Amino acid sequence: MARLPAYNPEQAPDSVREILSRTPLSLFGMVAHAESAFNPWLKYSNALLTRLELDPLLRELAILQVAHLVDSPYEWVQHVVIARAVGAGDAQIEAIERDAESDPSLSEEQAQLLRFAREVILDGCASEAAVTDMAGRIGVRGVIELLLVIGHYMAIARLIATTGLEPDAPVGLSITARRGS
Repeated sequence: MARLPAYNPEQAPDSVREILSRTPLSLFGMVAHAESAFNPWLKYSNALLTRLELDPLLRELAILQVAHLVDSPYEWVQHVVIARAVGAGDAQIEAIERDAESDPSLSEEQAQLLRFAREVILDGCASEAAVTDMAGRIGVRGVIELLLVIGHYMAIARLIATTGLEPDAPVGLSITARRGS
């Protein structure tokens, strides 16, 4: 059960009310309390999901690594569906759940990404060697985009955990199409 009430859409400005009426995610109803940050947050979240050069499959594997390592069932439920939609297989998803970054279902690039994400999530930063290796694989821009994704989803996981949100039914990629840019 949520520790804080959802934002009352009837008290919201029209733009926020419209978004909340189209969006079944309780996370949005919580973040809407931060009225002045809500729309910029949505745009930033949408950019991370739809406008990066980072391969969408790598992005989703990183998000699942965050959800797994910080124990965020809410994020896990939402992003397993998205990961599958962008090409993740069941074996890859299960490898993340088992902490099996050397699983044969993962390419070397995917395995390195999961190890990199693990370092960032659990140690607070990736080692110099991990940064160099990741940059060699996905470029400097890719590393920065990856770090933005990891940081964003770690922050969301903490908001979800602290406010006590329970997982919503998965909405998949349709949520980004309804949100707009």
